[in-house]
Amino acid sequence: MRVLIADADPVSRAILCELLAKWDYDFEIACDGVEALQAFQRDDPPMLALLDWMLPGLLGTQICRMVRQSLTLQPPYIILFTARRREEDLIAALDAGADDVVGKPCEARELQARLSAAGRIVSCQETLAGRVRDLEEIVVQAKRLQGLVPICAYCKRIRDDQDSWQQIEDYLTENTEARFTHGVCPSCLQSAYNAVA
Repeated sequence: MRVLIADADPVSRAILCELLAKWDYDFEIACDGVEALQAFQRDDPPMLALLDWMLPGLLGTQICRMVRQSLTLQPPYIILFTARRREEDLIAALDAGADDVVGKPCEARELQARLSAAGRIVSCQETLAGRVRDLEEIVVQAKRLQGLVPICAYCKRIRDDQDSWQQIEDYLTENTEARFTHGVCPSCLQSAYNAVA
């Protein structure tokens, strides 16, 4: 799992990088709030972030608000680092959209435990997002089959979304889980016998 480390202090950054490397996390670094926000706006954003509250450019709480307003299906898990320890600061951080708040400086074992818990949550979110995508695909298929299906009155071929015509068996095989066996109905069987006779 890739973790974004956003901290303007080079010493704090170096310590976090050393710890995450030791714990086998992939990570990337942002030195200010603008870089951190840009990381979240990419096509492959980090799903876990350690943000310092007092980042230059944009505060950690501002980044949290902006990320939460983006309404993504799979939002990142954000741990906000701060030296602020008052109750109103904790409430402000959580109200801004932080998932967790850790005091600075943080003890290594506590950070490792919090990252592990965050990883479990991110993994559950990924599983849930995958199931939502599967359900959305099923809904699209169901709508396709419940709507009007253009079928040729003569050959019984069906026109698909790309405006090409295909056999009804092929269309249903592509758009449903139906599989076909072939037989001859009594009426067609009688017609075939009459044609031969």
